[in-house]
Amino acid sequence: MTAKGRIKKVFSGSNTSAGFFSLFNNIAGRDARRVFIIKGGPGTGKSTLMKAVGEKMREKGYDIEHHYCSSDPGSLDALVIPTLKVAMLDGTAPHIVDPVIPGAVDEIVNLGEHWSEDVLENHKEEIIGIRKRMRRHFDTAYSLLRESKVAYEEWSSYISEAMDKTRYNKITRILVDSIFADKAREVRPEPNARHLFASAITSRGIVDHLETLLDNVMNLYTVKGEPGSGVKELIARIAQEASERGFYTEQYHCPYEPDKLDMVIIPSIGTAVLNSSLPYHLDIKKLDQVRIIEEIDLNSCLRQQEIRQFDEELQDAKLRYNSLVAKAIRSLAKAMDIHARLEQIYAEAMDFEQVSQVRDRVLAKILDYAKYT
Repeated sequence: MTAKGRIKKVFSGSNTSAGFFSLFNNIAGRDARRVFIIKGGPGTGKSTLMKAVGEKMREKGYDIEHHYCSSDPGSLDALVIPTLKVAMLDGTAPHIVDPVIPGAVDEIVNLGEHWSEDVLENHKEEIIGIRKRMRRHFDTAYSLLRESKVAYEEWSSYISEAMDKTRYNKITRILVDSIFADKAREVRPEPNARHLFASAITSRGIVDHLETLLDNVMNLYTVKGEPGSGVKELIARIAQEASERGFYTEQYHCPYEPDKLDMVIIPSIGTAVLNSSLPYHLDIKKLDQVRIIEEIDLNSCLRQQEIRQFDEELQDAKLRYNSLVAKAIRSLAKAMDIHARLEQIYAEAMDFEQVSQVRDRVLAKILDYAKYT
């Protein structure tokens, strides 16, 4: 009997201090064989279709990737079957996807062909009202996250100004040597990286599926430190070093500061370096077995006397930051509460028997690709 494939669970977008940030162009890859772009409204069965196809392929022994929605972390934005180079994407807002190579690679699957326009027209005003209220809650959430960035940067400034840079640089050099000293350089035509999110700020708080990304044979280095201590910069340094040495990397961005990294995985040498610090730490405590090579605490580089001079201001910045982020998450939750009614309306208009037939046709195509892989 074929063993079930594994599921890797990630996010391709996050609700960040810079608004909604998408890494959707990293889902399928440039060498994708087939990309199914699914169009349709909320509640039309896009996520259910992807989960069903993914489970069928997993039963046949294929590893799959679930790319979760950052607003509704129970729903999928995409499914990837890496071995077959096949992907299925939700092509609706806020991550509108259109075919790049129509027919030859990209194929539109339009679930809107299987709804009753009469039902939807009867709910037209309600749909418009719901979307307007949802947009307001999302706008409020993003406004609060932007506002929180001011407090976050103030918090970071107290820490960065008190850092012993000489000690920090020494720790960086030691870590680079520890990871790469005995590793031969890889020769590949184009050293590259894949950029995703390992966690996301969602309507249910900060969510990650770290247990699907790491295993007990990896050499794991954890780095912690307060904002401003250089944790993310250190991880970016490791990612850069890996790239310069020809290694392919998986680079996982911070869900709050999307231009910075929270984790880098170097698959060919079985190594991962991750941010284990608050407020957006990746929680390794929930993992049963991980091989932690070293736990690096960059707070050890702080000149404590300088920190104590501004302790009251520092604590105030932390409180403001945490309060604003918590309010933003509540706004996202309000948007999703309203969204549930929108899904209900569209579900009532759908012919799910027809959607099931669409699923079977897509699955048959994917299985046909598998014959020649």
